[in-house]
Amino acid sequence: MRVCVTGATGFLGKYVVELLTEKGYTVTAFGRNAVKGAELENDNVTFIKGNLESLRDVLSAVRGCEYVVHAGALSSAWGYEKDFYNANVKGTQHVLNACERYKVKRLVFISSPSIYTRNKDQHFIKETQVAWNSELNYYIQTKILAERAISDFKTSTFEKVIIRPRGLFGIGDTSIIPRLMRANKVIGIPVFNNGDNLVDITYVENAAHSIWLAMTVNGIDGAVYNITNDEPMAFKKILSIFLKELGQNPRFLKLNYSAMSKIVGIIEWFYKIMKIKREPVFTRYTLMTLGFSQTLNIEKAKNELEYKPVYTIEEGIKKYAKWYREQNYKH
Repeated sequence: MRVCVTGATGFLGKYVVELLTEKGYTVTAFGRNAVKGAELENDNVTFIKGNLESLRDVLSAVRGCEYVVHAGALSSAWGYEKDFYNANVKGTQHVLNACERYKVKRLVFISSPSIYTRNKDQHFIKETQVAWNSELNYYIQTKILAERAISDFKTSTFEKVIIRPRGLFGIGDTSIIPRLMRANKVIGIPVFNNGDNLVDITYVENAAHSIWLAMTVNGIDGAVYNITNDEPMAFKKILSIFLKELGQNPRFLKLNYSAMSKIVGIIEWFYKIMKIKREPVFTRYTLMTLGFSQTLNIEKAKNELEYKPVYTIEEGIKKYAKWYREQNYKH
C-alpha cells in the first residue's frame, strides 16, 4: 500500500515516513526541502519536491496513494496572514481535492492543540473545547479554518481523521529545545507563577505511532484525537530534567505575567504596524503557553485507537540527550 506524507521533510513528517516504511508501506514523501527529501529516499520512499499552494504539485504527490497523512503546514507564532492562509487553508483544500480525485481510502490531518489556547489555566481539555474565535495568531486561526474545511468537505470517497499532538520533542528538533538551552545560558528561562503550571508534551515517535493508528483503525471516520505522552508535569520540572540531562544547570527568570502581558501587547502592535516579519522575542501566544497550565484529555485516543505511548518522557529525553551530545562531539 502506498501512503502520501505531506510535510515529509519536517520534524514530525520524517518520523512518520520512517515508521510507515518500517511497517511495510511504500511512501510518497512530499515536501519543500530537496536536501532532506533526498535523505529520506530509499527503495520504499519516493520524494517529490513541491508546494502545498500548488494544486498541480499536490495532485502529483497524491496520485496512486491509498492513504494521505497531511502533516505539511506553515508553523510559527508570527508572520503574514496570507502566507499562513495559503499554506494551511488553501494547501489543505488542495489535499482534500486530490484525495477526492484519486479516491484515497483515508486522510489523516495533523492539526495542533494550540487551537485550545486561552488566557487561563486549562486541565484535561477534551477535543470539543476549541477556542473557535481565537485571534492569538494566524497559525491558530488557519489551523481552525483547515479543520473546518475538512469537516465541511462532503465526500463518500474517503474517510477523514484529525490528530492534535501536543508539544513535540525528540531527536532532530532544531528549534524548541535549542532555543530554551540558549535562553538558559544567556538570561535564564522565563517562568511565571514559579513555573508550577502543568503542561503536556509528546515524544515525536509516540506522535508518529498515533498517526499510524489513526490511519489503520477501523470505524473512526470523522473522529478527532488529542495526543500526548499522558504524563502531565510542571513546566519547571520538565525543563529541569531536560537541562540536567543535557549537562546544564537550570536557570529560571521569574517574571510578572500581568506586566509582561502589557509589554507584549505593545510589542505585537508595533511589529504589526511596522509590518515586521521576524518573530518577536515574546508573543501573546508564547506568554500564554509559558504562563498557564494546559493538559489534554487523551481518553478518546486510548479507548478508540488503543493508543499507548511507546516511550516515556524520561526515555525520550535520554534519547535526545544522547543524540545531542553526539552532534556536539562531531562538531
